[in-house]
Amino acid sequence: MAQLDLNSTFGALYIGGTIGAIFFGLSNVQAFLYFQTRKGSGVTFYKLAVFWLWFLDALHVCLVTHLTYYYLVTNYANPLALLEMVWSFKALIVIDVFIVYSVHLLYLQRIWIISKGRTRILPVFITVIIVSASSIGFVLFWAVFRSQLFSDLIKIRWSIYLSLSTMTMIDLLIASSLCYLLASAKTGFSKTDMTLRTLVRDIVNTGCLTSMCSMACIITDAAMPNNFVFLGIEFLLSKLYVNSYMALLNARHYLGSDGSTHSSQPRPPHVYRPELQVDVSHESQDRSPRTSKVDRFQISDSALEHPTYYPPAVTGRAHSIAAVV
Repeated sequence: MAQLDLNSTFGALYIGGTIGAIFFGLSNVQAFLYFQTRKGSGVTFYKLAVFWLWFLDALHVCLVTHLTYYYLVTNYANPLALLEMVWSFKALIVIDVFIVYSVHLLYLQRIWIISKGRTRILPVFITVIIVSASSIGFVLFWAVFRSQLFSDLIKIRWSIYLSLSTMTMIDLLIASSLCYLLASAKTGFSKTDMTLRTLVRDIVNTGCLTSMCSMACIITDAAMPNNFVFLGIEFLLSKLYVNSYMALLNARHYLGSDGSTHSSQPRPPHVYRPELQVDVSHESQDRSPRTSKVDRFQISDSALEHPTYYPPAVTGRAHSIAAVV
């Protein structure tokens, strides 16, 4: 019997699953760091979100392991079994879509937090897009579960292209929206503005990374429709989503923004607090007749530390920035 060449088919799936397991190790580290730096804070929404993403990522690794073991070990030298889709392959597509749209919804929640008190048009528009795109995921579910052979993927290629292109569009839309909201939230404090620039850079990098991975799946499937290279790349897509979101959550700890996002060297706003800074009594004028008007209205160090010294607009933006990370 002629030897089968599985390098570009199940060999590509094996390589994609191996690299995906490495990314799963990174997500384990990310989840451990997040829980370690926030222990003692009780059960929070973001802890549940991290656990949910970690659970889906672990389930994804289990399904990929079962997939490769079924085809390469259990059905070794059984070419007829290589033609049929095993149940774990269909379930893997479902987990992929769940991971991607879970991360999209979590990013959408961040957009609503940042835009609070500023604009509602942008978050409402992105919400409509993401909710509408969820129907495309259900179409992909139905198309995959109706398929029995790998050759049926050619018939449902349109649903694969539609799903990947929609994910790419949403990634770019979320990244651009977060960058716009963060760039327009500058407070004038050097440390806060530096944190904003770092967050914008990280958001752009992660958004471009997931978008390029989705585009790579589309290009490889269109250029090489008779192999599974695009599926091997697609195995990595969900890992990139999980690690990118967890990295954004851990950025608050690494950037040092633990609730106090403004720097110790701000640009002083023009705020006049007479009860804190000025002594205009007649006795002081008589005792120091040579004191100039500039000296009388000089801002003391204690006034800079007073919480009411900073204008409400600045403190409100600082809290919105802290909500990002």
